[in-house]
Amino acid sequence: MVEEQMGQAGEVEPVQPVAPETLTDASELQKLLEAARAQSAEYLANWQRAAADFSNYKKRTERDNAELAKYASSALIARLLPVLDDLDRAFQTVPDNLRDLTWIDGIFLIARKLTAVLEAEGLKPVEALHKPFDPNIHEAVIHEETDQHEDGTVIAELQRGYKLGERILRPTMVKVAKEKQKISS
Repeated sequence: MVEEQMGQAGEVEPVQPVAPETLTDASELQKLLEAARAQSAEYLANWQRAAADFSNYKKRTERDNAELAKYASSALIARLLPVLDDLDRAFQTVPDNLRDLTWIDGIFLIARKLTAVLEAEGLKPVEALHKPFDPNIHEAVIHEETDQHEDGTVIAELQRGYKLGERILRPTMVKVAKEKQKISS
């Protein structure tokens, strides 16, 4: 009777209710009880597996949503980086006789506020100058032969790079030192 209740691949099929008067001996009753316990254990294991799967799904979804929220502003921030670059270039070219004007101070203040807002969003400049060249965070656009710096050292920053959290939003465009070739005579 228990054999009839076992399905394929060892799965326990639901135990069919049996009228008590049809049971004739204790061994049949014992077999029926064992089948019901096996079915109960399988249902419990399946429920526990489903609960664990759902818990893992929920954690993964929360982690993905947090990651998405963290980097959702990256497209807007990337579009603002050229504005920051232009402000930096403009400040470098302000004549000394105009630096004391209040409207110049106002523009400096606006640039500092923009930088503070972007930093609050997690934007950080990539440090490059006098560091070893790293292709993961730097973009070499010029190599210069020199004796004054070690081979592979960043000797100039042409465009500042930025990180948003741990992601590189824009690599730093750099000039890299290259060891001078010795001419043999």
